[in-house]
Amino acid sequence: MPVVVVANPKGGVGKSTMSTQIAGYFASMGHAVMLGDADRQQSSRLWLGLRPPAAKPITGWELNEEGIAKPPKGTSHVVLDTPAGLHGKRLKEILKIATHVVVPLQPSVFDIFATKPFLDELAASSRAGNFKVGIVGMRVDERTLASDQLQHFVDGLDLPVLGFVRDTQNYIQAIARGLTIFDVAPGKVERDLQQWQAICQWLDA
Repeated sequence: MPVVVVANPKGGVGKSTMSTQIAGYFASMGHAVMLGDADRQQSSRLWLGLRPPAAKPITGWELNEEGIAKPPKGTSHVVLDTPAGLHGKRLKEILKIATHVVVPLQPSVFDIFATKPFLDELAASSRAGNFKVGIVGMRVDERTLASDQLQHFVDGLDLPVLGFVRDTQNYIQAIARGLTIFDVAPGKVERDLQQWQAICQWLDA
């Protein structure tokens, strides 16, 4: 079962946006999806509570004794939206179940260097060979110098940049209604769906 962990200890990089969109993609493909937060606050409940009954179903999550998500019976795909400051023992617990780790990263110097220790921690994990790691540039125009800086940074880490997610109201408007770009008419989000093609292929591989 794919377990996609969306993580970056740096706050404000777009983890919740990325998590909801991945869950929406899996649901649009007909999978039985669970979306949850890897801490006890369960902040994803807010978004799930806004999701209209007509939308493809995405299930909330349960906690086991360690506070890790327990997928409901019948779940085929899991997405975990993690809190800021994730590291150490808590990170190790989550990596035990991860098959994919998506690291959303805004291409600023401050965000890049704040994320470097986390990427080092992932690489040093005893389970590093059991999950794939990919980086997604958030709120970025891939034609800009900022995206070049991000690519230059990642080139030295031997990690793939899965794609770039542009800064657009499409995400904000969809999330406010409990939706994702995969729930609305494709013609309204054509450019965004194009940006997600490579990310989705990586998730499905």
